[in-house]
Amino acid sequence: MDAFCRLSGLDPLWDWNRTWYTANPDLTQCFQNTVLVWVPCFYLWLLAPFYCLHLYCHDRGRISMSGLCTSKMVLGFLLASFGFVEFFYILLERSQEIQQHMVFLLSPIIRSMTVILALCIIQLERIRGCRSSVFLFLFWVLAVVCSLVPLRAKIQLALDEGIASDIVRYLAFFSYFTIQLAELILCCFADQPPEGKNILEKNPCPVKDASFLSKILFWWFTGLVVKGYRTPLAAEDLWTLREEDTSQKIISELQQEWTAECAKLQRQEKALAAGVPLGSRLPDQAQLLRKLQKEQSSGFFLLRTLARKFGPYFLTGTLCIILHDAFMFAIPQVLSLLLSFMKDEDAPLWKGYFYATLMFLLSCLQSLFNHQYMYTCFTVGMRVKTAVMGLVYRKSLVINSSARRTCTVGEIVNLVSADTQKLMDFVVYFNAVWLAPIEIALCLFFLWQHLGPSALAGIATVILIFPLNGFIAKKRSKLQEVQMKFMDGRIRLMNEILNGIKILKFYAWEKAFLEQVLGYREKELKALKKSQILYSISIASFNSSSFLIAFAMFGVYVTIDARNVLDAQKVFVSMALINILKTPLSQLPFAISTSMQAVVSLRRLAKYLCSEELKTDNVSKAPLSSGEQVVIENGTFCWSAEGQPCLKRINVRVPRGALVAVVGHVGSGKSSLLSAMLGETEKWNGSVTVKGSMAYVPQQAWIQNATVQDNITFGREKMKSWYNRVLEACALLPDLDILPAGDATEIGEKGLNLSGGQKQRVSLARAVYRKADVYLLDDPLSAVDAHVGQHIFDKVIGPKGVLRDKTRVLVTHGMSFLPQADLILVLVDGEITESGSYQELLSRNEAFAEFIRTFANTERKESVMQRAGSRRSNARLSMIDFMPFSRDLSQEQLIGGDTTNTNLQNMEPVSEMDQEQIPEDLGKLTQADKAFTGRVKLDMYKKYFKTIGLALIIPIVFLYAFQQGASLAYNYWLSMWADDPVVNGTQIDTDLKLAVFGALGFAQGIAIFGTTVAISICGIIASRHLHMELLINVLRSPMSFFESTPSGNLLNRFAKEIDAIDCMVPEGLKMMLNYVFKLMEVCIIVLMATPFAAVIILPMALLYACVQSFYVATSCQLRRLEAVSRSPIYTHFNETVQGASVIRAFGEQPRFILQANDRVDFNQTSYFPRFVATRWLAVNLEFVGNGVVLAASILSVMGRSTLSPGIVGLAVSHSLQVTGILSWIVRSWTDVENNIVSVERVNEYADTAKEASWTNEGSSLPLAWPQKGKIEFQDFGLQYRKGLELALKGITLNVQEREKVGIVGRTGAGKSSLALGIFRILEAAKGKIFVDGVNIADIGLHDLRSRITIIPQDPVLFSGSLRMNLDPFDSYSDEEVWSALELAHLKNFVSNLPDKLNYECSEGGENLSLGQRQLVCLARALLRKTKILVLDEATAAVDLETDTLIQSTIRIQFEDCTVLTIAHRLNTIMDYTRVIVMDRGHISEMDTPANLLAQRGQFYRMCREAGLV
Repeated sequence: MDAFCRLSGLDPLWDWNRTWYTANPDLTQCFQNTVLVWVPCFYLWLLAPFYCLHLYCHDRGRISMSGLCTSKMVLGFLLASFGFVEFFYILLERSQEIQQHMVFLLSPIIRSMTVILALCIIQLERIRGCRSSVFLFLFWVLAVVCSLVPLRAKIQLALDEGIASDIVRYLAFFSYFTIQLAELILCCFADQPPEGKNILEKNPCPVKDASFLSKILFWWFTGLVVKGYRTPLAAEDLWTLREEDTSQKIISELQQEWTAECAKLQRQEKALAAGVPLGSRLPDQAQLLRKLQKEQSSGFFLLRTLARKFGPYFLTGTLCIILHDAFMFAIPQVLSLLLSFMKDEDAPLWKGYFYATLMFLLSCLQSLFNHQYMYTCFTVGMRVKTAVMGLVYRKSLVINSSARRTCTVGEIVNLVSADTQKLMDFVVYFNAVWLAPIEIALCLFFLWQHLGPSALAGIATVILIFPLNGFIAKKRSKLQEVQMKFMDGRIRLMNEILNGIKILKFYAWEKAFLEQVLGYREKELKALKKSQILYSISIASFNSSSFLIAFAMFGVYVTIDARNVLDAQKVFVSMALINILKTPLSQLPFAISTSMQAVVSLRRLAKYLCSEELKTDNVSKAPLSSGEQVVIENGTFCWSAEGQPCLKRINVRVPRGALVAVVGHVGSGKSSLLSAMLGETEKWNGSVTVKGSMAYVPQQAWIQNATVQDNITFGREKMKSWYNRVLEACALLPDLDILPAGDATEIGEKGLNLSGGQKQRVSLARAVYRKADVYLLDDPLSAVDAHVGQHIFDKVIGPKGVLRDKTRVLVTHGMSFLPQADLILVLVDGEITESGSYQELLSRNEAFAEFIRTFANTERKESVMQRAGSRRSNARLSMIDFMPFSRDLSQEQLIGGDTTNTNLQNMEPVSEMDQEQIPEDLGKLTQADKAFTGRVKLDMYKKYFKTIGLALIIPIVFLYAFQQGASLAYNYWLSMWADDPVVNGTQIDTDLKLAVFGALGFAQGIAIFGTTVAISICGIIASRHLHMELLINVLRSPMSFFESTPSGNLLNRFAKEIDAIDCMVPEGLKMMLNYVFKLMEVCIIVLMATPFAAVIILPMALLYACVQSFYVATSCQLRRLEAVSRSPIYTHFNETVQGASVIRAFGEQPRFILQANDRVDFNQTSYFPRFVATRWLAVNLEFVGNGVVLAASILSVMGRSTLSPGIVGLAVSHSLQVTGILSWIVRSWTDVENNIVSVERVNEYADTAKEASWTNEGSSLPLAWPQKGKIEFQDFGLQYRKGLELALKGITLNVQEREKVGIVGRTGAGKSSLALGIFRILEAAKGKIFVDGVNIADIGLHDLRSRITIIPQDPVLFSGSLRMNLDPFDSYSDEEVWSALELAHLKNFVSNLPDKLNYECSEGGENLSLGQRQLVCLARALLRKTKILVLDEATAAVDLETDTLIQSTIRIQFEDCTVLTIAHRLNTIMDYTRVIVMDRGHISEMDTPANLLAQRGQFYRMCREAGLV
């Protein structure tokens, strides 16, 4: 090369004296004219073939010629022509000595050819649809950077010699450079989209239109941030997902791969099984091993499938993190050079500026690559989440029942929520598993270079800190378990309190339960406090780790040899390396544990995804034709391949249009028979054929969380006339009148929950609406009222019903329907013992005939009454006594006796409330959300800090100031030590310096511990106070509040929001304060070194504040939108898993899969911008931070004469931390903003209406009141809410002492409202009630409610001991409790229990039968033995035996009390002294039962309907 240059009369290629060892550096002419010209050309020619191949493989459509492309082409031709002109100019002018100008001839021609190649590539990109080119961007960057040196030389020359000397040359070069720069700028913009690509989406993601530069800097995101800052973001503002992120795209490709992998796995298993000789069993251990192996390998297969799909894109991210690490380790080396420059007084000034700029550039590149890596990871994580959710969802639609039984709904939802989250974390932290050890090794290598073997002391410190943190983590996890146990207990209790709030109010038990909840809360907080103190030790050790490592290293370094001198270079480069070392040290344990968890999650997911599916050949489907429609030949079926058969030797032939009734005892296999027809059971042998489409009504109605209409149409279009006909036939019209929005009422969590009967009728309507060919009806009539059941049979199922021409298979217990069936199948223990028509079976005189005869008389009586169209709930109940068969009426169906009626009665007021509530309720929700939209009100912070108190806040601030002061002092001490002069090769007083350094560092460590503990304790004080307020506010709320507020909302406040106040708020505050004070320390240090830096730091601070406020507003809103859109995914999953059999029967799988896709995609539309927002913020902030680095280093170079290397090292090494600190401040600030919302939500119920006070101070109520039990109503009126009509209208009534009064009336007549009025559950709208002459409105609620007793309609028990359920205040002795139990006929039962009175009742008293629960309620009343007893009679919840017991006990025990009975069954009140008949809130009749019967009025009609007269 030198010879080539010499030929053209140029100096050699490289000359160190010209480039480095000089005050005015320059590159040689030879280098400028060869290397700098050829490098960009070489880059383009070398990589162009590969790039063209890439373009050839990826066609995105053709882009039409745009202004941008035209500009690039024109400028390109200009550039190329410059080269050719220069070439010919030299040829003509210097043709004689052409040998001497070889370099000048070659360079322009190479340059021009390269530009022409670039123009060809621009055209190829346009044809293949590439809108922004990284490849060409880098080419132009190289070209411009390589032209900068000649540009500087030209300008210098022009200044020295004047421009006139060679004006053409100068103008040519400057024009050439300008055009190159213009090409570079044009390259920063993206071209228009390919033809026909931009029409489809309504709000496309701008990343598609973004140029390469905009992508790496995330500028394309700015639009959304600005929008979010101006107005709170709503779901409509979010972009649609990019095609490559949608469920449809991801899952369709992945599913094929996964199916192939599954097949491979099954082949492996078969091969293994084939290896075992027939008839022999593997020993248990070997079986277990094989099972584990299978799980391991299935997990590996799943990982492999995901890696194939997402691996290539993930690897681009891995490349970015490797580059980031390279830049990260280069920075301390440059810092070392900068500090050696500061020491060397003769070094030229330009080197300092060079090092400062280099450090800035390295910092910027490090930021860019880091955030590209994070962006890639989160994108892959998001796609993995979509993929896994999709696979699990699709699997849940085809999984067979035996596999389904091994996992609960909760577990499946968990796979989707918890396990996918673990996989997402794994994607982010996986690279740390192998990178962190390399980073640690590199740090130690560089430290060894600086400090020699003393670096090992640092390792020793790290090795000591780790086990301490490990031990603390272990202890904390145990404490967390304890805390969670108490929290679960508290939430369980709260759940029961909210479910049984009416009982609590009736009995005035709020205080007892308040104490219990607070008991749990105290234990929970105690565990939390211990855990937080341990955590503070952990934080203190981690935050002091850089000091501890430095102390150990420097201490060993200066003590082992007096000649070891600590200068600025050693100290601050080591400190920079130690700061780098902290990241991998903290990441490694986390990365390992995340990977371990991910392995477990992969195994769990793979196990579920590999579980057995329903075989498609279980049922052979055929098109509709005449002849038999359902045929089972010699069928044997079972629920799982290993289990016993549930149906044996089944032969059924159902002719087209027949009605087949299936009868049998509980567990005889009736439902299994329908499942076999649906293909839900495993077929061992035989065949099942079904012709035509199917519809299925399951035994337990499955209702979607959607409107009534959507539940019935179930994905089909609404045909108005048919739809109305279906509603009428299924007796749903009266129900729709009651629902607040008719058939547009939403059912489920949000709407009004339907009664059992209503659900069953909606489920039936869905099937009828389908117009299918075969109907499988699994006992749809048991949950409905008897007369409704008859109506449905007549209008829908029976010979005259809507379905008369269809084939119907009906499982039933209703004897009255059997004569109308074409065929009856009698099932006993999974076999069909008899089949035939009703008459045939009767004439055979076998078990069926026997059974029917037992009922002959009851039936007859019933049918007469049916014709009268009566309500016969009484007769139906008495039937239960004689039915040996009817044990089949499951508990739910028994309750169903009159459910619809009682429900409507309870509902009517509520429904009216709901109608009004709708706007208000929405209002309330939006208020709760208003806090989220935009920023949190300042009041919330005030409220939070006010609960802590100023007395604690001020010391905390001082502690923080002290902590940062100590940190500043030890750092400054280090810089002074580093500047200490070296005398005879040593420094003086090293021991003293080391001791002071150590003392300051340890003082800081103790202060860190102090601040973290103090903040944790303040957090606990605040959360204790806020929980207490919330609890009292909720318990003091009136009943109407609980009716209009879903219990889920309230529980959420007690669980999630209180948890956030317990842990998240103090955590965020800790971090934020920590980093804010650290930032102050850095600013002070930089300003101490270079006061002039204030000029730069202030505008940077303003810019930072601006960016930060933009970000926080958008981020809070995005986080909220993401949280709101997450729950529908889980609700939908939950529903699908529970209703899978119905979905399959109707063949609606594709529609549900689409719905699931939409919900996942909708959630991802807010998740995607959420993580991009963090990247946008970090990139922009890190440029601000890198600006501080640049300022600190350049100002240090400028002030070299006055500054010592020590203070420069201190300032620059601290400024390097700014970027990290800024990001953390914003992140922790956002966390605090997001979580302080919890304080607002907990505080929401402080302003709602409250009940009257529980006790009145100084009330003169005698202890024994009421002594007589006289009740007097004076013109008493009552309304459920202001603005509604009165539910009771001017009731005037005198009840004498010891009188027994029965209150009867139709649904909604106001019977229960009377009881609510006496207990002041609802306050009087007008008039008064006197009890023994005392106006009940003048006394405290608890004084009133504890002196009168009610036996409520639904027996509610709470989890806890039996004794607690009878006497929560412990105000009675054990003898009194036992005698009450004896009178309630429970003594024998309780004395046989293992723990007697301390027997633990489960939640809701599930482990006692319904009758026993009702008797416990009676025992409560007997124990209180007040003068007034209100008996809200249980409808059909109790069997006759229990009912008789209760009635006789009441008659005897409450002989001398006033008894008011709200009666649903008239036979219980026939011997009362008086009966009141209520009608629409008035008393329509009142007299003795005998007189009322004689009057033949309303009461008589009711008795006649009930079959009593």
